[in-house]
Amino acid sequence: MTVFPGFGDKAEFHTLTTDDGVTMRVVIQGSGPDIVFVPGGDQVADAYSQQFAHLSDRYRCISYDPRGAGDTTAPPPPWSMQDYARDCAAVIDAFCGGRAVVTGLSLGGLVTQATAIDFPDKVSLAIPMGTAAYIDGFTRDWMQAEIDLRKAGIKLPDYFLAPHYAAYAFPAKALHDPQLWAQIKESYTERFRDRDPQDTIDQWQACLDFDCREGLKTCPVPFHVISFSEDVQTAPSMCKVVSDLAPNGTFHEIPGLGHVSLVRHRPEVVAAKLREILDQALSPV
Repeated sequence: MTVFPGFGDKAEFHTLTTDDGVTMRVVIQGSGPDIVFVPGGDQVADAYSQQFAHLSDRYRCISYDPRGAGDTTAPPPPWSMQDYARDCAAVIDAFCGGRAVVTGLSLGGLVTQATAIDFPDKVSLAIPMGTAAYIDGFTRDWMQAEIDLRKAGIKLPDYFLAPHYAAYAFPAKALHDPQLWAQIKESYTERFRDRDPQDTIDQWQACLDFDCREGLKTCPVPFHVISFSEDVQTAPSMCKVVSDLAPNGTFHEIPGLGHVSLVRHRPEVVAAKLREILDQALSPV
């Protein structure tokens, strides 16, 4: 089985080593304007394979394994969101001629924001999804609990992995679709079974340490922030803070979707929204 749906045979696989000593696995598919997809926490480039399938007919889709996931290696942690932004900027320089649209989900949404703030000349458009300017409330308590659980050396048994993590990722209607649940259960069990607890700690701590509220206020990059109405991890209200703070920010809420609905559940709906934004923003005036 595959943890994520696979890339098509037209995908190209590359290796990039940065000046910071990070060696990243990079995947590219399609032709047209460059779109860099930044994976979320515990995810790899393959999480966007279905988005590539829907969008690579018109756009050159690029993704990579971030620090703490997949085949990418990096200097020892702790890592900051600024470190993740430099990695994204390095991908843009190496594969996009120094400028691209950047989009990402969850941790990838935070990286999208950090890259736009720290490297505005490299980001023509930022599309963070399921994101936040600062993580607080329930989401902060939940993420801190996950970190503390791992620091205490507690390992979740295989039978608990999918029921635990999927509840935070998909809406109720998706979880109660027997065919879809069978796919989610298998993939989430496989995905988290051998996940290095320290990698999760380091990735999630970088998220909790990140606060871009001040940086957003003066960021010149246009922002289109996508939220999902059934998102437990990053509720639409959290996403709207980002679009409200950005001087050129636009807010979108997709009904009926959860935090990770772009994988397996409703990838075509998310791709349609991305295409709508991209076509409008990148069309000739």
